[in-house]
Amino acid sequence: MKLGLGLELYRAKHLDVPLDLVTAADRLGFHSVWTAEAYGADALSPLAFFAAHTSRIKLATGVVQVSARTPAATAMHALTIDQLAGGDRVIIGLGVSGPQIVEGWYGRPWGSPNRRLRDYVSIMRQVVDREAPVEHRGAELSLPFDGPGAIGEGKALKSILHPAGRVEIWIASGGPMNTALAAEVADGWLPMGYGSDGWSIHGANLEQGWARRGGRPDNFEIMGNLTIEVTDDVQAAIDAKKPLTGMYVGGMGSEDNNFHRDAMARRGWPEAAARIQELWLAGRKDEAIAAVPDDYIDAGALFGSASRIAQRWDEIVPDGLTGVILRTEDLEALEIAASITGASELAEEV
Repeated sequence: MKLGLGLELYRAKHLDVPLDLVTAADRLGFHSVWTAEAYGADALSPLAFFAAHTSRIKLATGVVQVSARTPAATAMHALTIDQLAGGDRVIIGLGVSGPQIVEGWYGRPWGSPNRRLRDYVSIMRQVVDREAPVEHRGAELSLPFDGPGAIGEGKALKSILHPAGRVEIWIASGGPMNTALAAEVADGWLPMGYGSDGWSIHGANLEQGWARRGGRPDNFEIMGNLTIEVTDDVQAAIDAKKPLTGMYVGGMGSEDNNFHRDAMARRGWPEAAARIQELWLAGRKDEAIAAVPDDYIDAGALFGSASRIAQRWDEIVPDGLTGVILRTEDLEALEIAASITGASELAEEV
């Protein structure tokens, strides 16, 4: 079971980087540290900073939004950071975001996210593999560009910068089409809404994608999120997570397109998800937060003493995952997880 450290830098007004946690995760044998972006801090810049302060932990995005940059630009970021980090340390997790951000912030059409992701991965692969000048004709993206406004002088090019190692490309998704696509073309999958019955919900889609590529690759990874906190007051910890959950399920998206609401429903709380969104969009935000079920929060988290966390680990971590990305600001929680999984012992051996 691999361990990742998930950071919430993208939600902050000011960039307060928990470097002590990142370096501790590196020392404890964590597999990866993950950054994200919404419409504030970007996901890639912090990884370059971490490259200067760590030695082996993988530097990962969960996620970069595909409408924010061209695939070639994202590949250039990845190659540059991996050079700074020494090679074989970068994971680019891709996500489509939602229509409100794509059209409202990036000024791009929502279009077909599934087709855009397929084109995006294909172009990125060509850039980072550097086997030939990049050429791609896709349903949403093409290189060289020959669409409206082109003057016909585009040239297929190959990256000047050589790869320092292998750059992994993962896809984040919750719906069936993009989940199957992740299994077909990516190195890993970041599930959105993967609970205790995650495999029964998503397994068939993954199998469909693996069948298209001739079987599941030996090194294909699936890493879900897990909140963890050492505390004497489990109820207070649960209550503290409700405002953010209420905001995402209720308002991070439109009435028709809210992937966080859909993820909650997939995990087994469809009525609660619908009610939270109804209350939030009606301006009754306090009621929406109060409507977040305790058991929903607790089912995706490990709160309590070190012994309670250890006792519940196998119960809370769903089958089918190859790793978990821990959401925490607690150094002791990292140490406990490293002890449970044996990551710290492996780090000492290395």
